[in-house]
Amino acid sequence: MSSRRAVLLVDHGSRREEANRQLEELAGRVRRALPDREVAIAHLEIAPPSIAEAIESLAARGASEIVIHPFFLAPGRHVLEDVPRLAREAGERLGGVAIRMGPPLGLHDRVVEAVVARIEEAERS
Repeated sequence: MSSRRAVLLVDHGSRREEANRQLEELAGRVRRALPDREVAIAHLEIAPPSIAEAIESLAARGASEIVIHPFFLAPGRHVLEDVPRLAREAGERLGGVAIRMGPPLGLHDRVVEAVVARIEEAERS
């Protein structure tokens, strides 16, 4: 890893592989947008890699700072409790890795724009 900064995209995880592949696709797009950062994915549950596995992998590749983006809409229990707890536990086991977490997508203006676009698409179909 040329950069010591990394991004970890975390979603819930699904038994449906096509749902999990969407996070991979998002990661690819984020990699293109942020080429100076290592970008990885993790699933909270059900599918690998776990949050701990992904953090350990990023650290093994030289990441000293990991920013977690919870790919969730609302600040529910998973975002407020589960993801931070699992990230903190992984960070404590490793030591020396700064882990920060951003907010969920929530009511960001671009999320609202995307919702409106999807509504308009449905109305036209």
